[in-house]
Amino acid sequence: MYQVVKKAMKNEKGLTLIELLAVVVILGIIAAIAIPAIGGLIDNSRKDAHAANAIQMINSAKLAVVGDETARPATNGTINISLGWLQAEGYLEPVIDPDGTDAGYSIDDPAVPPADAATGMPSRVEVTTADNGRTFTYSVLLVNADRGVQTDAGAAVPEAEVQRSNVVKN
Repeated sequence: MYQVVKKAMKNEKGLTLIELLAVVVILGIIAAIAIPAIGGLIDNSRKDAHAANAIQMINSAKLAVVGDETARPATNGTINISLGWLQAEGYLEPVIDPDGTDAGYSIDDPAVPPADAATGMPSRVEVTTADNGRTFTYSVLLVNADRGVQTDAGAAVPEAEVQRSNVVKN
């Protein structure tokens, strides 16, 4: 046993410069491939968070429609419920912008009640009734300074279509 350890200690082979350079080049290639892939994963996670926030906003608007008469649209009509109003009335906790922009999501004056016109409501849920008030449909527009859940034309996205692909630049 002692002989084996002694023989191993005398074997002092190391890496040549060429072998060391080859290892560095291989690590560089791996890093060049991995870094953009990780960046894409982070961006997709942020888009998924935008979509989840939009779905939460729709769910809060549904609660508001049931619980607050001012949030109910007229028969066969449309009403716009702003993000600021949902937060001010306690239907929704303050929503954190996953992009981390300074201003966060675009929020109007929370004192403005739901309205027929979307004027001044950058982030809102559009609630529409049909069938003499028996059917409700929901669409959402949730934007920050850079991007948000919206169509390419900047319009609200129907509830069934809220997904990562609808998070687009302003």
